[in-house]
Amino acid sequence: MQKNDFYHKRFFGIESVWQIFRIFVPFNDKRVMRIGIFIVILTTVLMLSGYVGWHLWRISPGVYKGVTLGIFLLWAITFFVGFFLMEHLPIGAATVMYEVGNTWLIAFLYLLLLFVAADIFSLCHLLPKAYLKDSTAGLLTAVGIVAVIMTLGGFHYHHKYREEMTILTDKPLEKEMTIVMASDLHLGYHNRKAELARWIDLINDEHPDLVLLGGDVIDFSTRPVIEGNYAEEFQRVKAPVYTILGNHEYFGNVGKAGTFFKQAGILLLKDSVAHFKGLDIIGRNDRTSPTRKKLSELAAGLGGFTILLDHQPYQLEEAEKADIDFQFSGHTHRGQVWPLSWVTDLVYEKSWGHHHRGNTQYYISSGLGIWGPKIRIGTRSEYLVVHIKKRS
Repeated sequence: MQKNDFYHKRFFGIESVWQIFRIFVPFNDKRVMRIGIFIVILTTVLMLSGYVGWHLWRISPGVYKGVTLGIFLLWAITFFVGFFLMEHLPIGAATVMYEVGNTWLIAFLYLLLLFVAADIFSLCHLLPKAYLKDSTAGLLTAVGIVAVIMTLGGFHYHHKYREEMTILTDKPLEKEMTIVMASDLHLGYHNRKAELARWIDLINDEHPDLVLLGGDVIDFSTRPVIEGNYAEEFQRVKAPVYTILGNHEYFGNVGKAGTFFKQAGILLLKDSVAHFKGLDIIGRNDRTSPTRKKLSELAAGLGGFTILLDHQPYQLEEAEKADIDFQFSGHTHRGQVWPLSWVTDLVYEKSWGHHHRGNTQYYISSGLGIWGPKIRIGTRSEYLVVHIKKRS
């Protein structure tokens, strides 16, 4: 068994969770399974939040106990209220709730890691127990470490990395091509119009012949991008723009997303093929779609240099078997923050970067934008510049 096959068989995404869940919930409807998984995740987060809250109460000295725990709980409530009621709030309030509430996720994650590590060190007599109870020094240390991590992660997110690669081909091309590819912009309440304008400037600076977007262009709600007229920024792109649907467009509203793409002058490929100056560009529906076509069907009879846009990088062997020249995917964000990057590295055959299978080349992007908190730790925000040239 090849190494790639090993990873694919051992970690095959959300289906593995579904299969476990099906043992306890014997329904065939995937919507029921998704709801069940969501309940399990929500329950786990609430239980772990209780653990963090207890530690914050315990470590805070005297009168600061209520203040510390109160801030943490209010921050958590902002996240949950925003998550469930975002679409019912005015745009301004929803934006604040999203920005503030989702940042709680990072604080929660790193406080959890710190307190787990502190408990282990305390049990091993490597950390005095007094440091974890009624301790001003302990509280300031924990809060200070998390604050520094989040601040540095916020600065790091706003730096956009330019990845470049050259592909040589024997297939006919009308000209040498420069293509800018980006995935996971997640435009909406947090990645707003001004930020999109900066990204469009970066794209135009490359003088591309073509721009390809790998899905999750819209975060989950079309309301801010349509009401904010984000489309006019895409109209500034000095090249044709093609995109596909990601899972977030399906979580939101596919119909409204399609309307937005038309307004923006973006060609949406839905299980279809576009031909551009010797390139055959295959755009697959996200695997969330129940009617998604087989790649072998979409790729049949193509003779140009084939580029596959497939949002989620599962079953990479399909592109190899279909003789695809280059596949571009996103979705993983590579976990966004460490140590979640370790999880995505286990789940996917390739969770980020360049990859090869036979004659097929791949690039799995960690995304230009981001979902949730605008913080990256141990990962990066990026766009890809691909030069396709005739082999000498």
